[in-house]
Amino acid sequence: MICWHQVDSPVGPLLLVGTREALMRLHFQAGPDALRPSRSWRADPAPFERVQAQLTQYFCGARRSFQLPLAPAGTAFQLRVWHALSTIPYGQTVSYGELARRLGLDGRGARAVGLANGANPLPILVPCHRVIGADGSLTGFGGGLHIKRSLLTLEGAPCARDLFAAEERDALVIGADKLLRGTHFEEQGVTIKATR
Repeated sequence: MICWHQVDSPVGPLLLVGTREALMRLHFQAGPDALRPSRSWRADPAPFERVQAQLTQYFCGARRSFQLPLAPAGTAFQLRVWHALSTIPYGQTVSYGELARRLGLDGRGARAVGLANGANPLPILVPCHRVIGADGSLTGFGGGLHIKRSLLTLEGAPCARDLFAAEERDALVIGADKLLRGTHFEEQGVTIKATR
């Protein structure tokens, strides 16, 4: 029997779907693409206690990998890509092209890898958020780029230019620079003086 349970997280509500034996899906529920549980699924939090505990540990910074039985449904190629995603270490990123090369694919493999990455039914657990554009930009993510950025920041990943937020980032840098001129900060007994 397929069960479901929705949990809160720092990146918004997450819908968990699976059986007592394995997790089949984790879906970001914030935003316009929320997944509505099927009438044939049973609402039951019990099968998801380990998943919820490990997600809580991850979001608290106490877990870097997941030890859970997973049962994603996909094509043989998608399963191969998702397995490769699972080998990307916590706090590191790779480009779609690099992931394609690791899979032995030719020059057009990056696009196929991107499509399989986008179909990943277990984001966070199978870390598709660790794949970025060849130029270091944050590219599409099912939960939204703000969630991708949050996950990479949580992991301390050397994150990436976000081409979609360049103006916002530049405005923050300029605003912070203006704010800091001649300002003193004291934090944990350390005095910092901006010198610009």
